[in-house]
Amino acid sequence: MFKKLFRKLFGLEGGDGVGSFDPKVMHDLEGFVSYVVKALVDNPDEVEITVEENSEGAAIKIRCRKEDIGKIVGKRGKTIMAIRSLVSGTAGRHHKRVSVDVLD
Repeated sequence: MFKKLFRKLFGLEGGDGVGSFDPKVMHDLEGFVSYVVKALVDNPDEVEITVEENSEGAAIKIRCRKEDIGKIVGKRGKTIMAIRSLVSGTAGRHHKRVSVDVLD
């Protein structure tokens, strides 16, 4: 019982580091990125978030209007770096690798 609680508290539940992501975790990460990005841009209806799984993990891709890209990236890239840090930290708890990319 203690082992199960420990694994749940520290994000190790069902994670052996092999295979694809838990769909719930990817859905939560995608939802988080969507929420933050749509709150930052002027045209939230035109934001598209897609997830692509690859051999190294997964990639969350953000597509929006060109004039909104600067709002997502932020001054000196600080905003996108913060989003990437939060996403990769959460993914790391599940022994996975997730990148966040802003597409033109």
